[in-house]
Order: sequence, then C-alpha cells, then structure tokens
Amino acid sequence: MNTPNDSLARLAIDRGSPQASLRRRRPLWKRWWLWLAALVLAAALAIGVSQQGRPTPVEIGLVTAAWPSQAATALNATGRVVAARRASVSSKGTGRLEWLGVQEGQRVQEGEVIARLENRDVAAQREQVAASVKAAEANLAQGEAELADAEVALSRARELAAKGFIADAAVDTAQARYNKARAAVRTLIAQIAVAQANLRVASVNFDQTLIRAPFTGIVLTKSANVGDIVTPFSAAAGTTGSVVTMADMSTLEVEADVSESAIAGIRVGQPAEIQLDAFADLRLLGSVSRIVPTVDRSKATLLVKVRFDETDARVLPDMSARIAFLSRPLAAGERRAVPAVRPEAIVQRDGRDQVFVVEPSGDAADVARAAEPAGKGGRPAEITRGRTQLAPVKVVGKVGDLVQIEGLAPGTRVVIDPPARLAADRTVAPAKK
Repeated sequence: MNTPNDSLARLAIDRGSPQASLRRRRPLWKRWWLWLAALVLAAALAIGVSQQGRPTPVEIGLVTAAWPSQAATALNATGRVVAARRASVSSKGTGRLEWLGVQEGQRVQEGEVIARLENRDVAAQREQVAASVKAAEANLAQGEAELADAEVALSRARELAAKGFIADAAVDTAQARYNKARAAVRTLIAQIAVAQANLRVASVNFDQTLIRAPFTGIVLTKSANVGDIVTPFSAAAGTTGSVVTMADMSTLEVEADVSESAIAGIRVGQPAEIQLDAFADLRLLGSVSRIVPTVDRSKATLLVKVRFDETDARVLPDMSARIAFLSRPLAAGERRAVPAVRPEAIVQRDGRDQVFVVEPSGDAADVARAAEPAGKGGRPAEITRGRTQLAPVKVVGKVGDLVQIEGLAPGTRVVIDPPARLAADRTVAPAKK
C-alpha cells in the first residue's frame, strides 16, 4: 500500500532527467514572446519610416483684403443697378427703317438723329406745301400791288369829282375797286396762313420719320435693323416697336429689396457703400435717395433706392450690387482695404504674434497654382504641398470677424489653426474636408 509520501515523491521533478535538461537549455530564438516583441518593434519602425517625409495636413487660408467699413455697417442688402432715366426710342410714324446711325455703347446727345425711316413721299409732300406757301406769298404781292393802284385811282377820282370833271358814279366805281382789292389782300394773307399751317403739318410728318435721342445718354441695345418695319404698335407680324434702348448714365442708382422688419433702420439720406459683383475691389459711396412706399406682400419687402455719390465709368445698368447701409459716414482712412486673417491663424511663439506662412514646394505645378489669384470667396488655389515659415505680425484691431494685421500682404497663404507640434520648415498639405 502506497503512502502519501510515495505519491509526492513521484510528482517531484528529477533534475537529472533528459527532459528537464532540455527545457533548461532551450535557446532564446525559440521563445515565442521574443518573437512577438520583435514583430511589434518592426511594425513601429515601419510606421515611423512610412510617416517620415509625409506632409502634415492643415487648413490653408488666405490673408484677405478686408474693408474697415464693415465695422460701420448697420444692414446689408443686395440689388441691381438701374437708370432712373431710361427709354425705348421709337418713331411715332410707321415705315421701313432706312438708316441706323448708332451702335451699342455709343453716346448720343439730346435731339441727335440716330435713325431714319423711308421718307421720300413725305419729303415730296413737304416740298409741295412749301411751294404753295411761296405761291400764296406771290399772290399776296400781286394783290397788294392792285390794292395800291386802286387806292391811287380812288384818290384821283375824288379830286376830279371835287372839281366837277367826273360824275359821282366814277368815284363810286373807284371806291368799289379799292374795297375789292383790300378784301383780296386779306384773303391772300389768310391763304398764306393756311399754306404755312399745311407746311408745318408736312414738316411734322417728315420729322416723324427722323428718330432722335430724347436725352443725352448711352445706347444700351439695338432692337431693329435696316429694312425692318417700325411701328408704334408692334402687334403686326414682322414689325418692331422700338429701335434702340438708351439710358442717362448720370441717373444710375441701385434698387434693393429691404425686409419690412429692418426698414426702421433705413432713412432717406443715410450713407451707404455700394459694391459691384463685377468689380470686387470697387466700392463707391452712395446715399439713400428714396423709399418706395409700397410693400411687396409676396416677399414682405420694401424697395429702397440708393443713388451714387461717386461715379465710375465701369458701372452699367442691370449690374448686380451689394449695399452696406452705414450707421455713420466713413472717414478717409476707412476707404481702403487692409490685410486681415482669421484669428485662429495667429499663434504665440517666442512671446510674439506670429503666423505660419505656406510657401509653395519646388513642384512646378504648385508654383503655378500659388501664382494664381484667389478665386471667388477669397479661397486660394489648391496646392498639393508647401513649406511653412514663421512670420511675425502686428495685430492692429478687428475688422468684423477677422483680425487686421501688419506685416503680410493680402493673398499670402497661411495655416489656419496650426497644430501645436507644427514648426517652421515643415512640409504641409491641405487637409481633406
């Protein structure tokens, strides 16, 4: 019978057995945990090598040209440029267009003939009436001569009758002749007046074939060509009503729809700044000229008209415009753009305000993109990568949501909200959005 001591003896390890010696002598390269550690280290090294030289993804922005007038803006609105004095020029008469002497964009003076209808028939009629006026004037001259002769004859007859050389009947005959000649002269004078009135009618008919500029302005569009039938009522097929459309450029203004909830902040004479979509750098001073007292119920807006206090030859009718209604007149120093950036672009390094400037890499495509102007909305052209440089700046103040700075020119590419680990002379690329 086995005792408990015998069982424990069988469980004891024999240090001199071959299996125990084998376990004691197992080499390090056959131990699994060493292989695991080596694999982890190799993976870390591979990741480090792969990340080496890869650009840091960052948001790249632009130093923009901000306008200090934003600080004085009480309300913004959009509208379009219109001419308060504008006309579609046509003819009162009907006829075929024979001559058109203007082109789009041409400046014409008030009363200048810009087009002509076929008018040979009315010209001939006018000449005929003018000839009748001359004939009536010639008849008047003859009648006046007869009147003068009748007057002399009457005077002689009276003298002879007073001396008893002729009978009273001869005096009566001379008197009747004189009265008849005088009445004929009055008739001839009336005939001249009638002929002159007919001449004026013929002249008006002729003048209606000449299309004149109603005021001094610029021709905007041509609506007819030589050979077209022009009529005041262009309902007939193949006819046109107007020949040209023109506008007085000195009466340009901007029409804008302002919400009725914000109209309380608008007053007549209030200063405004007008910016055209076609010319982003052009800002012209204006003022509210009138508020149309009619509410558009479909949009709940009122029409506000802003006149130009400054003029520019590039301003044209129907251009889109943005109006900044100002709370006060602008000072002279607030009429120019200043460099500004988003506040997240400014970092504190070495106790100073600095900005990470992104310079294009040596790649030719990046250099070409960097040379391109900023697109709409102030966004810089996309570049694949660039190198960072720290540039000190001076914070001047706030311009709306931006910070006005000195030391960088508008258009400079900068890093927005740079990571804490970012340093100078590092490769960066636009972050994917």
